[in-house]
Amino acid sequence: MDWLLLIHQIPAKPTYFRAKIWRRLQQIGAVPVKQAAYAMPRTEQAYEDLTWIVKEIIKGGGEAILLEARFQEGLDDTQVINLFCEARKRDYDKIASEARELLAHCQNNNSRMSTDILEYKSQLAKLRKGFAGITAIDFFPVGERAKVEAALADMETIFQQKSGGRPAKTKAPEDLSALTGKTWITRANVYVDRMASAWLIQRYIDKDATFRFVRDAHHTPGPDEIRFDMPVGEFTHEGDLCTFEVMARQFGTGDQDLEQVARIIHDIDLKDDAFNLPETDGVHALFDGIVAAENDDLARIQQTGVVLDGLLAFFKSKNSSKPKG
Repeated sequence: MDWLLLIHQIPAKPTYFRAKIWRRLQQIGAVPVKQAAYAMPRTEQAYEDLTWIVKEIIKGGGEAILLEARFQEGLDDTQVINLFCEARKRDYDKIASEARELLAHCQNNNSRMSTDILEYKSQLAKLRKGFAGITAIDFFPVGERAKVEAALADMETIFQQKSGGRPAKTKAPEDLSALTGKTWITRANVYVDRMASAWLIQRYIDKDATFRFVRDAHHTPGPDEIRFDMPVGEFTHEGDLCTFEVMARQFGTGDQDLEQVARIIHDIDLKDDAFNLPETDGVHALFDGIVAAENDDLARIQQTGVVLDGLLAFFKSKNSSKPKG
């Protein structure tokens, strides 16, 4: 693999200049491979970014050279790629932590004052901007990306509902026959709630359901399209219920085993440990593994189906063995 390698020497003073260059290298996604040596994948954008930093260092009284390189000894491509992945994981984890704090504050605040909601949405916009900045330098995409993207989208839905400003929508029909043969629309890069809801749709509503994945969270549906887990979807979060719970209550025909599954999806998606079932962490890990290993949304749904089929069977077996009365 071809790399760009920036090697520099910066004067000790003024101290702010060293910090400035470090921030610039962070912003463009470069990672240190040795002291004062930074690497980036060989792309036109990376070449342009590093060229400007070289000029900036020299103008500031330092020394810098930019090389095209291949790692032969001491480091290999896999090790360098891992450095990029670890750096982006830390970036995504920081966004995720801030998102959890913001969501917890919103959920603990019973106020519906417009000023509070506007502040939540403003903070969410800042998180989205930060997230976009990270994805721009996520040269070797890591699994944390999908999880954070899903969390931010879910927060948008929750804030929209908390404000009481959810736009009017066509009520989805309750008759299953009216829901078959439709195309089910949801946001691309599916994660917990969307993956699980797609399984529920295929198992309880339409086994031959077709899915389409869109980038626009406010997608306007066609005549044979039904949206789910989207801010203005026909099926989406309601109050403290995630989309999967809403659909399970409507189409699960009182299945107590499905309710157990719904509790697990709730805790993973909303991160509030409302039910704290012992199986939750294991299911969460399996979902994360699916997302890390598979970029195709439809493949993620198919693999999730295997997991949830097994989970439902586990609860049915477990509950049927309990003594009655």
